[in-house]
Amino acid sequence: MAFNRKQKLRDNIEAIRTAFILDRENRTATTEERAILQRYCGFGGLKCILNPAKELTDAVRWAKSDLELFAPTVELHRLIRENSKDETEYKRFVDSLKASVLTAFYTPKEITDTIADVLADYSVRPARMLEPSAGVGVFVDSMLRHSPNADVMAFEKDLLTGTILRHLYPDQKMRTCGFEKIERPFNNYFDLAVSNIPFGDIAVFDAEFQRSDSFGRRSAQKTIHNYFFLKGLDAVRDGGIVAFITSQGVLNSTKTSVRNELFSQANLVSAIRLPNNLFTDNAGTEVGSDLIVLQKNLSKKEMSQDERLMTVIQTDTKTALTDNAYFIHHPERIVHTMAKLDTDPYGKPAMVYLHEGKAAGIAGDLRRMLDEDFHYRLAMRLYSGSIRQAGTEEKVAVQNKVERPAIKLETVSSAQTVETPTEKPQPADEKPEIEPRPQYSAGVQLTLLDLWGMTEEVSQPKTSKKKKTVKKAVTAKSTPPKPKVTVTPTAPTAKPAMENKEVKAENTAKPADPDDIYATLDWDTNPPINGFYEMMMGLTPERRKELRELARQHNEKQVAEKTEVKAVPETSREQPRQEETQPEAVAAPAVTDTPSEAVGTFLFPDIEAEKPKEEVVDLSPRAYHRTPEMHLREGSLVADRGRHNIGYLKDITPYGATFQPLDLKG
Repeated sequence: MAFNRKQKLRDNIEAIRTAFILDRENRTATTEERAILQRYCGFGGLKCILNPAKELTDAVRWAKSDLELFAPTVELHRLIRENSKDETEYKRFVDSLKASVLTAFYTPKEITDTIADVLADYSVRPARMLEPSAGVGVFVDSMLRHSPNADVMAFEKDLLTGTILRHLYPDQKMRTCGFEKIERPFNNYFDLAVSNIPFGDIAVFDAEFQRSDSFGRRSAQKTIHNYFFLKGLDAVRDGGIVAFITSQGVLNSTKTSVRNELFSQANLVSAIRLPNNLFTDNAGTEVGSDLIVLQKNLSKKEMSQDERLMTVIQTDTKTALTDNAYFIHHPERIVHTMAKLDTDPYGKPAMVYLHEGKAAGIAGDLRRMLDEDFHYRLAMRLYSGSIRQAGTEEKVAVQNKVERPAIKLETVSSAQTVETPTEKPQPADEKPEIEPRPQYSAGVQLTLLDLWGMTEEVSQPKTSKKKKTVKKAVTAKSTPPKPKVTVTPTAPTAKPAMENKEVKAENTAKPADPDDIYATLDWDTNPPINGFYEMMMGLTPERRKELRELARQHNEKQVAEKTEVKAVPETSREQPRQEETQPEAVAAPAVTDTPSEAVGTFLFPDIEAEKPKEEVVDLSPRAYHRTPEMHLREGSLVADRGRHNIGYLKDITPYGATFQPLDLKG
């Protein structure tokens, strides 16, 4: 069917009118309204909108071939003006339409369905899909037929076309802005990027590309089609697929830096040259284009032979025809039924390929070629992630293999040292492998030295009574309290001297004043630490007085309990002796407090209960509790109202952000 400009312009006007109605009534489109919206074809083949159409006198400035489009164009401007808030918005709508005239060539539905079908045949059903230049979403519609639950993000820079796109797919992420606005969190995010990208010598500014060390990335900003390829490759994950229809300028450019950059991180899956009459029915224009399918591969080491061919440009000296070496060596990858030597839109010599079967015939040949290329080149293990998982397991296995011999050698060396003590003497500057070990204390009481993994040698008989008092206090802390009784001494029996000393110390050590806690500590053996020192030094005089009163009442209560006991069973008198004579049979109690803390808790039992518990603050990044406002940027300070935390935002997108709490306590 030939391109009917008047009918296409009428379809576009009705689609825009319907979109304005849906915006005004704030509702979703009905089935009939969706059909009207889907007939929108853009203004790529309707350059008449560039002509003035404000007054009837402007018609004299129109070409005779375009006069039949004057009245519909005037209606279009009136429709936009009536639905604009002010003159500024009206100019934005019109300027956006005029800017799309050079790039808005929409792909026939038969082609998008073919690409989607072949991808689905090879189990490429993306969970996350990107469409960087969506138009009215023909690729989105084709892909959703196979992956209805896919999360789709689509970009459309034209304001009116983006409005229509939002009403066609209200449940998807349709963004009315340029693809260069995509945020950094969406890098390595999508499974598939598929589109008919814009082409031409249109420069795009991207700060990340501008700061890049790669010359290919910096130079890609000069042409929009090169930029879209590299940016789309950044957006897909490792193993993800990029399938773009683009102009022949990507592969026919004499500057190879962009192609070298592409094939340094992606594998070639398919490259097919499409006929020039592909967009004739939809856009009324003949332009050469290529379908290029790449698969991202971050672990790629070298290019294949076909990829090297694609970085080479060959020029025919007789015809001055410049073409990519890949299509010279693989002419079977050109969809056409006839070819002729002509010129491109810029007047340079070029081959023009035509297909007599139009869109349906082109789709049939394209399906066959794509099926062959996908069969030989698509790495499904890389797409599904099994290759990356296998690579990770292999790295772990190699690390374990390297570490195990070292462990084994140390074990063998240790065993040899034990079995053969008569080894050759080691040099004087090295430590002997077996050093004389000190005699360790057999007591079960732990000291401050145990906090740092140190041990204490057996103490000499010269031991101060202060130190023994501390030990008894710790024992009292770690064992359940028992009522102390007064025992009438019996006939003297033979007891070790050490036992007599301990009994004497137990009967005489009665702290009358809680201030004696400082006198009972041996600061040479137990240096002050935060747990006890800060606790005691931080008490106010009032609190200290209150604690003294509590200690006095506690001592009076213990004295009263002692006087109430009249008799003691024989087993009670013998039990302490048995425990003292056989200390190795008693399991060591689990001591968690330092001696200083144990003394403080023994004398002031209410301190532990009244000690304030520090609240553990969660400083891990989490999703921000609401969609960030327009004025917020990366690093903006915000408050998380749910947990009353102060932090900053990062990875901001229109759909959310990450909240990073700050540790304000220091």
